[in-house]
Amino acid sequence: MTKPSKARIRQSFERAASTYDSAAAVQRHICHDLIDRLPSGSVRYLLDAGCGTGYALPLLRRRFPQAHIVGLDLSPAMLRQVAEPCCRVAADLEHLPLAPASIDLFWSSLAVQWCDLPATLGEARRILKPGGTLALASLGPATFHELRQAFAGVDDYRHTLPFHSIEDIRRMAADAELAAISIEQYPQVACYADFKSLLRAVKAIGANQVGSGRRTSLMSRSAFQKAETAYETQRTPDGLPLTYDVITLIAHV
Repeated sequence: MTKPSKARIRQSFERAASTYDSAAAVQRHICHDLIDRLPSGSVRYLLDAGCGTGYALPLLRRRFPQAHIVGLDLSPAMLRQVAEPCCRVAADLEHLPLAPASIDLFWSSLAVQWCDLPATLGEARRILKPGGTLALASLGPATFHELRQAFAGVDDYRHTLPFHSIEDIRRMAADAELAAISIEQYPQVACYADFKSLLRAVKAIGANQVGSGRRTSLMSRSAFQKAETAYETQRTPDGLPLTYDVITLIAHV
């Protein structure tokens, strides 16, 4: 699967650092769900891989008050938004600057979809201690399917990232020698008053990078109106829906 370049991903999240928290309601729900799925146990060292602005860090500290926490993100601007005391590291999840067998819990909520997943899971396996736990939330193929449907009759550009299926993730975890305890899939839907608000929200969380096949010029007014009209056919009583196809994985070394 072709992902955006790391430079583009970093740039997108650098720009979104100041707006992310105001637009991340769905991301918060998914974060809390992943917290609730964590198994009990002692954690001395934990990594929030792709911590963003650090929303999960105080939640993880309350769950594991004795833990030493590392908050790691590709974007230095995101890390500057982190308020929770922790060790902040700007780095790539595919090349973690951490020692082998040094972490008890590898936690990642809605970050690995931007990465080469086999490489990321391999790095998680490398840094986890024997008996350590991996807990991650990613996104599946039905994510933003409403956007794809709305633009299907407008142009041939790609408007969403390519996402791995639950079967892909299960296989990749096994290939990385991670023993899956549970792997679940569920939809989380956000609703917006209008099409412009929906697109602004996607941009505000930095999710507007889709890699090769994307539109590289400004959308014409007529193309926008066609997509808007198509999206309106999907309106519900709560507004225009945007689906996050959430996949969670809990695994042990």
